[in-house]
Amino acid sequence: MAYSTITHVEQVLAKALTSASPDGYETGLVDLLAIGESLDTNNIPESTVYQYISFADNDINADISTMYITPVLPKADYETRLYSDIDSLHSPYIIVPSPHPFSVGDTIILTDGQRTDSYTVSEVDGQVISTVEQMLFEYQSSDTRVLRVGYPYPLTQCSARLAASYIYDKYFASQSDPNVSEYGKFLRKQSRQDINNVLDGIITLHGVQRRSRKFYNPNLLDRHSLHGFNQSTRSPEE
Repeated sequence: MAYSTITHVEQVLAKALTSASPDGYETGLVDLLAIGESLDTNNIPESTVYQYISFADNDINADISTMYITPVLPKADYETRLYSDIDSLHSPYIIVPSPHPFSVGDTIILTDGQRTDSYTVSEVDGQVISTVEQMLFEYQSSDTRVLRVGYPYPLTQCSARLAASYIYDKYFASQSDPNVSEYGKFLRKQSRQDINNVLDGIITLHGVQRRSRKFYNPNLLDRHSLHGFNQSTRSPEE
């Protein structure tokens, strides 16, 4: 399971793209300057997005491996119940008592003790949660648990930003002059800042095993596990 999903990358990348290729054959005027709401599958297939997510995850693991055991495993960080039954024909939505803290791109697991299925959130409208995958089975509200599975902050955000920056530079910045994307540099800067905060001990990856001495907490002696910016962190501009 990758730190981020295609939905996360689309949320970071698609809003910054424009499209000048209308779908199908149009006989009237077409708005050629439209903010993209989804990736152009003709230019960016899903396999390419998955590959760049893998590259981003490898970069993150290489950076944080000095302090934490990698790769980081997903954990259930929130649990609630169904507010109403799920019917694949009449009510193919996940309805919960409260929408907090679900957001687009989250991974939700539904389990009733006999079967377990995983879904990706595509839209949150109040208490109603829509998923990318189609609901194929029925779940009863009386015995179904709803769990949100994810990674500790800021791994998901860093992975999505790095993957989006790589895709943006490869497919779009190379067609312009200068060929270095300022938006891609901005995304990488945000990610590097968060990773540096992890390495400096400012952000703790909760639930992740530390790479340190047995029965020894390095935070007891010093707030920073690694000393020196040049040795423990990478420049935000990299």
